[in-house]
Amino acid sequence: MTLSQATRSPGTLRDAAAAADPLDQQAADLLRGTDAVRTRAHALLSRARQGESIWFSVHDEALAETAALVAKVTRERYPDLNIPYHSRWRHFEAGGVNRLAWLNALLGSASPAEKARTHIDLALVSVLLDAGAGPDWSYQEAGGGPGNAPAVYARSEGLGVASFHAFMAGLFSSDHDHPLQADAVGLQRVTAETLGAAFQVSERNPLVGLEGRAALLRRLGEVMAANPAVFNAPVKSGAASISSVPAFMARPGGLFDLLMTQKNGQVQAHDILSALLAHLSPIWPAQNRIGAIALGDCWRHPGVDGPGRSHGWMPFHKLSQWLTYSLLEPFEWAGVTVTGLDALTGLPEYRNGGLLLDAGVLQPRASVPTSRAWQAGDEFIVEWRALTVALLDELAPRVRDVLGLTPAQMPLACVLEGGTWAAGRVLARRLREGGTPPLNIVSDGTVF
Repeated sequence: MTLSQATRSPGTLRDAAAAADPLDQQAADLLRGTDAVRTRAHALLSRARQGESIWFSVHDEALAETAALVAKVTRERYPDLNIPYHSRWRHFEAGGVNRLAWLNALLGSASPAEKARTHIDLALVSVLLDAGAGPDWSYQEAGGGPGNAPAVYARSEGLGVASFHAFMAGLFSSDHDHPLQADAVGLQRVTAETLGAAFQVSERNPLVGLEGRAALLRRLGEVMAANPAVFNAPVKSGAASISSVPAFMARPGGLFDLLMTQKNGQVQAHDILSALLAHLSPIWPAQNRIGAIALGDCWRHPGVDGPGRSHGWMPFHKLSQWLTYSLLEPFEWAGVTVTGLDALTGLPEYRNGGLLLDAGVLQPRASVPTSRAWQAGDEFIVEWRALTVALLDELAPRVRDVLGLTPAQMPLACVLEGGTWAAGRVLARRLREGGTPPLNIVSDGTVF
């Protein structure tokens, strides 16, 4: 993502969308649902099984052993099989530290709705900062280890812990009296320098895609400020008593109020995703588009069929779905019933996809130069991600069978957590020094 793409004004994108060709809009709307993700991913898997892929062969005989590994890792991590959702909140628990309790203690007697808004603020911003960190970055948490010794975290755990402390320090808030929030003005003030300082970035501790991450947060702030009907949340208790303070402030947590005004104490998981895709679409890089409409995490592949102008596009919406998984618990903690979890798909990223490669379920063709540096839009990577989505759907029931659990007891969100992501890391560490992914993907901090 270039800086010019990252800082393009939301108004420009909205004006372009308003003038979009109706057929372009129809195609974009189709690509924003998980039905399109699943249908197209499974079609590419069927095509690969028929030997029509130039990139991969599929070895179904390896699925049973892979399921057994995932089940084994799940039992080791959760012996009682009480498996939480795969979400950003697991990274906030890195090192066995209950950081959520720290946050909730500071929130004190805040209402369930206000706690939910704060939890959503934290989770949404943290997920947007969660693209791959690269192999050379880590974060040192003071007093996070045994005996209050410093603890060092890398990769996803490091990004989670670093973003948690940045949030607690008020980096994303414009109100010094209320640091525990992310708001439109505060997010627009984030720079690569301020974010880098919070994440302990230096020449000796480089973080991949730092500018892209900071730009994404600024874009989020701009979009929220331009859409108060969607993002406005009541100001925190006490602040509204000052006449110059408005009654509402644009925050990610405003999504809680938006969705709760439409529902009666319950929400479907796909409704959360739909809200994110509808209202956050302007923040994503604009290189993938149909006409004037930016598509986000949606990529070209010649083997993908579809109606109209959606033909040839393979959607994923990985970060939006990861964010949806990470918002399930804030809604539930506020007493909201979340239904339809399995409408979401598996996440096509390098741990889940790496599991399938390292376990031999997917094998690149001999002619594929797997050691080269790949871009997110390369056909090989697009197909790998699509096959990952489809194969996770097939792997999930096999894992449940091994563990003796039902889909209700172990929805896909729990299979991922138990699970496939952790097993991917186990195999990576077994096969490569440092547990690096099996493929080298150039990241700008917005996809992987």
